[in-house]
Amino acid sequence: MKTYRAFSALLSYPSTDLQAAIPEIWQILSFEGLLKPSQLAKLEPLLTELEAGDIYELQERYVLQFDRARTLSLNLFEHIHGESRDRGSAMVDLLETYRAGGFDLVGTELPDHLPVLLEFLSTQTPEQARAILSDAGHILLALAERLARRDSVYAPVLAALVALAQVETSPEAEALLSENDDDPEDLEALDAVWEEAMVTFGPDPNAGCPISRDILAKMDMPAAPRTTAPDQM
Repeated sequence: MKTYRAFSALLSYPSTDLQAAIPEIWQILSFEGLLKPSQLAKLEPLLTELEAGDIYELQERYVLQFDRARTLSLNLFEHIHGESRDRGSAMVDLLETYRAGGFDLVGTELPDHLPVLLEFLSTQTPEQARAILSDAGHILLALAERLARRDSVYAPVLAALVALAQVETSPEAEALLSENDDDPEDLEALDAVWEEAMVTFGPDPNAGCPISRDILAKMDMPAAPRTTAPDQM
């Protein structure tokens, strides 16, 4: 199931390592057989840009779309739970799913980050991967539609995931799409959205499950701006 790992890479923050891996990603997507020729053709512009584009411009576009626009966030539970404690509980459950599947989460990304989920799915059987992906089908549908509205080269990746999940339009997806899209260029509006989303949790920061505390602590911390490593300068 290397196709899911390839999609995980494509939806990750662009790097020179990703650019170097594009030929291998092309090979995986072409020969593993999970995608139709028409889906592969729609992915070609993204892979071409990632391989040959200016790394700084690619990183700037990624941040603009996925980090500054909450309605395009790749942190899946944010779309249904926002920054509430329910999201933390859902992520603890997802962590347990990972561990039950023999997958240990490393790194700084939260469990509901789509590239992390796709990396996990690459370790599962096709049936298991499809069942888990379909649980997030309404979110994937909303993301695919929102990216398509923006003519984003990333839209075909989400569209392909929707097809792999075998999901169709649902009331849950329609509810998500009824929300106004964020404009990442409108900084004042984005600041207002984030201020409204701030949540203060209970008075005892040491209460509860240690896993839950770690996840909720990450949610409370402001996201650090992505920067280019010094050796890339």
